[in-house]
Amino acid sequence: MPETFKVALTRDFRADDGSIGWGDIGIDALEREPGVEWEYLEVDETPLSPGALAGYDGVMVLGNALDAASLEGADRLKVVARFGVGYDTIDVDACTRAGIPVTTTPDGTRGPMALAAVTLLLAVAHNVRQKDRIVRERRDWSERYAYNGVGLPGKTLGIIGFGNIGREVARLLAPLGMHVLAYDPYLDAGRAADAGAELVGIDELMANADAVVVTAALTPETRHIVDARRIDLMKPDALLVNVARGPLVDQAALADALTRGRIRGAGLDVLEKEPADDDDPILDCDNVLLSPHATGWTEQLAYGNGSGCVRSLLEVARGQRPSYLVINPAAFDHERWQGVPEAPGADA
Repeated sequence: MPETFKVALTRDFRADDGSIGWGDIGIDALEREPGVEWEYLEVDETPLSPGALAGYDGVMVLGNALDAASLEGADRLKVVARFGVGYDTIDVDACTRAGIPVTTTPDGTRGPMALAAVTLLLAVAHNVRQKDRIVRERRDWSERYAYNGVGLPGKTLGIIGFGNIGREVARLLAPLGMHVLAYDPYLDAGRAADAGAELVGIDELMANADAVVVTAALTPETRHIVDARRIDLMKPDALLVNVARGPLVDQAALADALTRGRIRGAGLDVLEKEPADDDDPILDCDNVLLSPHATGWTEQLAYGNGSGCVRSLLEVARGQRPSYLVINPAAFDHERWQGVPEAPGADA
């Protein structure tokens, strides 16, 4: 009798009542698949401790980190399915050495996270936070005259990281007639132009954009890609939005610039440390709109990310290589994958 393919969901998926806290993430497809079972990991910890993944063939990971030690005892583990596009909390090199492909879910995040960026940009441009406080704190309505917004139509938009989410941001804002500048070292000018953007160097982008949106992946090379020097290149009325990863922006430098009025405002869905320390100066800036890494969380994002993970898990359970999107294809060089066919959607 074939051995059961066992899937673990990291404990942070679990609501207090035992249900999946994200609602419908397509997990029913796992439940319908013969020979597949799933359960939550027993402990919510980060990084996952040695032995935590022992006995599992696949794992769906939300926020818990996974390092080399996490793989100790995980001899059966064949796939790590990341719920989202960021994988900076996963030791990809260790997974590659162990022959474990790491998959992500770009289709699930593209639309919701692009809309999150647009939401923050519009809210900051129109000083929504400050105007809400005038009403909520029963302040004199004459104060509203101090918070006129800045119009975006016809202005210049800069996007750092012109991948799936960055291109979708450009598409969503196209009706405003903004001139789009893009910085992405992995993209050529022709592909950027096809998506309605002019490919430029990052310093040129920072100096000329009226609004900068950060959608890049976090790597050792991109950490603090928006640093004090580049913030000082920005226009005095410029806006900065980050929906990618907090460490892409030097948060101390940004807080200083906001406090000095060096730039007009910012919208941050992500912070350099999450949650922020109580004494973090960014919390005292009146001209920044903050969110706990959740602006893009919608039922569409949950189902899109979840179903993408389930797809990868089921492909492996059926004796196939996961098809999309594998971060570390070198994992397939491991002997365990020799002779294993690609899934039908491998070219998707």
